[in-house]
Amino acid sequence: MTDNIRVLISEEEVTERINELAEQISKDYEGKCVHLICILKGSVFFHCELAKRITIPVTMDFMSVSSYGDEFVSSGRVKIVKDLDESIQGKDVLIIEDIIDSGRTLAYLTELLGSRAPASLNICTLLDKPERRVTDVEVKYVGFEIPDEFVLGYGLDYQQRYRNLPYVGVKE
Repeated sequence: MTDNIRVLISEEEVTERINELAEQISKDYEGKCVHLICILKGSVFFHCELAKRITIPVTMDFMSVSSYGDEFVSSGRVKIVKDLDESIQGKDVLIIEDIIDSGRTLAYLTELLGSRAPASLNICTLLDKPERRVTDVEVKYVGFEIPDEFVLGYGLDYQQRYRNLPYVGVKE
């Protein structure tokens, strides 16, 4: 299952950082309800662990978008596979993403969701690859800044494999 995968970020490091992010989000949204939007499929592991640790009221919804297909690099085209089930108008929205690479997907999503009149709209990502950025996106919460390597595990996949690794790794 883990053929030639090097651990980049251990399970313990991921857990510790999620705890820190949840604490900061809870402070920043104190007195409010934060509406988490999980970007499927990769963000599910991060989203669930983060949501469990946030100490203020939370609601959630899910979107599925695609820009990779079966490739190692983003195609640059963003396709909405599943849109939100409920309106976000007037809500304090936090987009939960597994990784920000080129920034195209998040730039597209923030424009799309921003047009739906939320009270606020911010981004939280487990992983950020600033070296690969081709579009500027403002990310309020970042778990880890990582080098330009194709990562797997903790929700991230290659051809739907490796998502269930409890750490973030690099296929060698």
